[in-house]
Amino acid sequence: MLSGRPVARIGYGAMQLPGPGVLGPPRDRAAALALLRRAVELGVNHIDTAQYYGPDVANELIHAALHPYPEDLVLVTKVGAERDRQGRWISAQRPDELRAGVEANLRSLEVERIDVVNLRLAGDGAPGVDLDSQLAEMIALRAEGKIGGIGISSVSVGQLRQALPAGIACVQNAYNLLDRADEPLLDLCSENDIAWVPYFPLGSAFAGAAKVTEHPAVLAAAAAQGATPAQVCLAWLLGHDPHILLIPGTSSLKHLTENVATADVRLDADTTAQLDGLAATRGRR
Repeated sequence: MLSGRPVARIGYGAMQLPGPGVLGPPRDRAAALALLRRAVELGVNHIDTAQYYGPDVANELIHAALHPYPEDLVLVTKVGAERDRQGRWISAQRPDELRAGVEANLRSLEVERIDVVNLRLAGDGAPGVDLDSQLAEMIALRAEGKIGGIGISSVSVGQLRQALPAGIACVQNAYNLLDRADEPLLDLCSENDIAWVPYFPLGSAFAGAAKVTEHPAVLAAAAAQGATPAQVCLAWLLGHDPHILLIPGTSSLKHLTENVATADVRLDADTTAQLDGLAATRGRR
């Protein structure tokens, strides 16, 4: 369940729909629209997006491909950041900026309510902006019916504990087979029946990020299981905790099909145990 809505455990993250660097239109608009429609045909009913992907690109593509939306489709977006003319990610953390971000998403997706909106925190917070004020604005937006549930992203254990009274639907932090620094956060989500929606579930192309699908143990497990390395990494996540929902992003129809097919991949106990031992958990407090 995600904010009271049933969703498949494998969804889709729209960050790779825009052009390179999450900037500008896709190289092939028709292919991007076809990928979104195929995702829904394959049973994906949880799409994660943001107005600042592009900017103004991912939401427009989702609207063009899928509106009017299937009744079971859960749309999730995020606020707390913007892009400048050079494509840099800039903070938009003030309560009025959060509201403006929600309003922009409502317009571009052409909905009266967004199922879940994630408050993406900027490091330890923006100067002069406290978390309680941000949460109060999100609660007000929920009370007005503009959002269905409040999520929170890039958060510490302490910040999540502070946010719990607001009623948190999901948490989005970086987490994967090789990066389990936020295991304590996952534990806290499990204790409070909150969905854990990891970004970078396969690592990322950013400098310094682990190449999860290239790890020798993952490659060996994939060969033994008759699966792709990505499917092994995603299957491990699904088996690790029932509160985990996945939103792997791709611009490839082939990879989309493989990602969704992970639902049929079952890792045996020995493989799971070996993968369990690949990373030590640390945890941000």
